[in-house]
Amino acid sequence: MKYSQHFLFNTETIITYVREKLNIFKNNSKLQAEEIGDGNINYVFRIRDVNSNKTIIIKQADKLLRSSSRPIESKHNYIEANVLRLYGEVVKDYVPKIYYYDPNMLAIIMEDIRDFKNLRLTLLNGKIVSKFADNITSFIVNSTLITTDIVMDSFVKKDNVSKYVNKEMCKITEDLVFAEPFSNYKNRNIVLKDNLTFIEKELYKDTNLIYEVAKLKDSFMNNSQALIHGDLHTGSIFVKGDKIKIIDPEFAFYGPIGYDLGCVVANLFFSLVNAYINNKNVNFINWLERTIAEIIDFFKIKFLRKYQENVLDISFKNVKFMNWYYDNILKDTAGCCGCELIRRVVGDSKVIDITNIGDINKRIIAERILIKCGKTFILERNNLKNGSDYVEILSNIKKEDFSS
Repeated sequence: MKYSQHFLFNTETIITYVREKLNIFKNNSKLQAEEIGDGNINYVFRIRDVNSNKTIIIKQADKLLRSSSRPIESKHNYIEANVLRLYGEVVKDYVPKIYYYDPNMLAIIMEDIRDFKNLRLTLLNGKIVSKFADNITSFIVNSTLITTDIVMDSFVKKDNVSKYVNKEMCKITEDLVFAEPFSNYKNRNIVLKDNLTFIEKELYKDTNLIYEVAKLKDSFMNNSQALIHGDLHTGSIFVKGDKIKIIDPEFAFYGPIGYDLGCVVANLFFSLVNAYINNKNVNFINWLERTIAEIIDFFKIKFLRKYQENVLDISFKNVKFMNWYYDNILKDTAGCCGCELIRRVVGDSKVIDITNIGDINKRIIAERILIKCGKTFILERNNLKNGSDYVEILSNIKKEDFSS
């Protein structure tokens, strides 16, 4: 009964919880706890046995947002636990192992991947991550296609759409990615004053851009294509050698596959523009450019192969339909990539890749390059067929004069 009602852990009560509730450490273990979370929603604790150095992670949701103390439903926590369990079955090499989920305490108990390093910080340090394009595309293809109703039983899929409805997390994305960066209607955008005129012209006053983004928002809200991660950026990917681990699918729901793919590509663009601006090692820059192109191209090869292997419905086995289906994912990828680029520059949820550019003049140029790239990806999304198209657009845009 002690843990039948939710309360928020601290570093003392969580040790008591581990001893009384979980059968993970030995009875005589000397346990220590530290809170290591840095997100806006959840609390993350690392529990360590001092004697054996064995560790686990406990991620707990509260009934209030960590960042603002605003009330929030707890379903995202339940969804995250279930998605990680699903990933553990279909892409187990790419996620931490889940030991236990406590629905009363809203706590996910999982493997500690402390030997893995945050990908965003790894790239900021100019480190090449071998086989990244291969790994991330395998994760996306293998975790999404099997959850579509061109593969899964349509009755089960429809039940799953209901099971994974994630209203509050989706609303956050609908506002922060597809609405506020293009209108600032809630007055929450954070913009460098030197870029305000540029942003007003390129974003707020571009009615055609706003029209195209509305189409992408409509697809995000209504295209229940597959179970997607929903927040797949370089901060939720961890790396060790040529291995990766994916965490934090708390935004997961049934949406367009291209959203995940586009989000990954966009976040590599942040690393690439940072590398350009700061004149980082040419080998690192070349690797990033090649990796961005390979992600698009590898995805196509793997997706179409898995499609042909797994789709049995006679209607969907039609080659023209298969190519049409893939082509729509590619359009979503480019459009969502563009929205992610713009919202991380203009919105209030920024990335350190850009905010840590110390020279204000360099940061102004970096932001303008990213905004122009984002616009191009959105407006030209029907024409971006190959990975090299993305890199070529960036290459051309960064040659423009952004000094005035």
